[in-house]
Amino acid sequence: MQILHAISPNEAKGFDTQALRNNFLVEKNFVADTIQLVYTHYDRVIIGGAMPVEQALELPTYDNLKSTYFFERREAGIINVGGDGSIEVDGQVFALSKLDCLYIGKGSQKVTFKSADATAPANFFILSAPAHQVYPTSKLSKEEASPVALGSLETSNERTIYKYIHKDGLQSCQVVMGLTVLNKGSVWNTMPSHVHDRRMEAYLYFDVPQEHRVFHFMGQPQETRHMLVANHQAIVSPPWSIHSGAGTTNYSFIWGMAGENLDFTDMDFAAISDLR
Repeated sequence: MQILHAISPNEAKGFDTQALRNNFLVEKNFVADTIQLVYTHYDRVIIGGAMPVEQALELPTYDNLKSTYFFERREAGIINVGGDGSIEVDGQVFALSKLDCLYIGKGSQKVTFKSADATAPANFFILSAPAHQVYPTSKLSKEEASPVALGSLETSNERTIYKYIHKDGLQSCQVVMGLTVLNKGSVWNTMPSHVHDRRMEAYLYFDVPQEHRVFHFMGQPQETRHMLVANHQAIVSPPWSIHSGAGTTNYSFIWGMAGENLDFTDMDFAAISDLR
């Protein structure tokens, strides 16, 4: 399992483009018939993906965790951004279509990922954090995720937000998770920008056409940087950093957080006029 160490804003100020990408970008989340995971030192969050194609994939135990099994002291939110698939948790099977979410609680011992069709495999994005309490493993479909339409074409951010794991949705210890789908003609996400010093965040960009990219903006509001992000690549965003983006076309992204609280609205906004 790859490890990403925590970076301070003072360090980040001196990074060139490649150093930014090495420390904050996860380039390969979905590789056929493998589970790809990255351990970060931001709230001990693990992110990555499972892409079963020709075979089922069982989540292993990693030496990094020093645990008997993966979920011995952890929980996770998982969202499918590919074809139909299923996740079996201790003998219980949960079918997940595209944009469906599964929360897996602390103490779950055997987790297996499958695709319904090898020609259209499932892509399961995983975000895991340490857990101190047991909450039930539960599924939420995109239709049940209380979709909310926000923004406008005038500001190029007409979008639909789906909230899955949060204070008023699927219960967790510290994982908060959902996704945003931008409408055609809209490209901006999370603008005006914000930070939330009480928790980290991770983004997975998906439904980005092969020839297109998303300009992901990070850094302190008065010291911004950017990275070019392709389909199925993820950004690890420190608590001190903004996390906004603008694409060369419309796209979608998963947002996942862990840290101090479960309040979706816990944000410290930065006015557009104050960004540098």
